[in-house]
Amino acid sequence: MRREKQLDYELMQQKSLEQLRSGKSLYGKDGAFAPLLKSFLDSALEAELDTHLDQDERFSGNRKNGKSSKEIKTSAGTISIQTPRDRNSTFEPEIIRKRETILAESLEVKIIGMYGLGMSLRDISRHIKDMYDTDISHTTLSSITDKIYPR
Repeated sequence: MRREKQLDYELMQQKSLEQLRSGKSLYGKDGAFAPLLKSFLDSALEAELDTHLDQDERFSGNRKNGKSSKEIKTSAGTISIQTPRDRNSTFEPEIIRKRETILAESLEVKIIGMYGLGMSLRDISRHIKDMYDTDISHTTLSSITDKIYPR
């Protein structure tokens, strides 16, 4: 099994201070927070697939089937993420939908902000629904939180 690259929080802190002082964006491909956003999105998509592959799906023979790379445009640049797939192609991600290549303007800031503020799953779900008219189930949010929290 391939080991995931660990985030270097000290380096991220140094880089973010330098970028803040120079007025550069903390987000986008070269931003200090880009690795955190990428890690969050990759983990969130993985958690969504885990939720999708419940007992009934697994009983029908559906299982994980690799990942594909996808370039996502954010308000401050482009980042590359890994979108997981299932064998039956029935997985429909909620956070970044199939064929979607643009993350809603400043959504990445809100995701990191909500995560950092320790908002409840219900509050995050309500906020995303109010702001972006996208439903994310509590089960999916719980799976996302469970995957991301240890990081």
